Amino acid sequence: MLLLSAPSDHHTPLEDALAFLTGTGLVALSVQFLQGSGLITGQIAGLSLVFSYWGDWPFGLVFFLLNLPFYFFAVARMGWRFTVKTFTAVALLSGLSEAMGQLIALDVGHPGLAAFLAGITAGTGLLVLFRHGATLGGIGIMALYIQDRLGIRAGLIQLGFDALVFGLAAFLFAAPVVLWSLAGAVLLNVIILMNHRRDRYVAT
Repeated sequence: MLLLSAPSDHHTPLEDALAFLTGTGLVALSVQFLQGSGLITGQIAGLSLVFSYWGDWPFGLVFFLLNLPFYFFAVARMGWRFTVKTFTAVALLSGLSEAMGQLIALDVGHPGLAAFLAGITAGTGLLVLFRHGATLGGIGIMALYIQDRLGIRAGLIQLGFDALVFGLAAFLFAAPVVLWSLAGAVLLNVIILMNHRRDRYVAT
């Protein structure tokens, strides 16, 4: 699983603004692919989708609210600059995902294609945000904080949370939905692991 760090900031405010719109726009588009086929994903976004399907609540609102507790961990582990950027990215994604839901309707013929498109758009969007010193909040930040304090490996915490999300989904959705959702989440993580590497790529 991906572990985050707070990179040095070498971007201008305009570059950050364009990157945030690009990154959150791509992730918001991935949400439309998932919702169009009734799929989910991992981490807080996946839990938000489960709640939005189950309670018929807006994904953007659920995602924004579920991320609120994690800003404490972000400040403690990453500092204020990272936290403010992450809060901005989360707020943008929440707004854009709801706006897109009102303006476009995606009808993907097969859930496998929806999972593939969601994985690559979300993975690319997250890479853009990572390169500009932000993320979309959630379990990864808390996992690093707990690792620092208690010595429990952050990757295990993230894997455990994703297992809970997909375990919950197994009781609420048909098996093909869960399996295609899992495939899309794996693709997303593979994209990030292949491209978010300090030994290959240097963010400037």
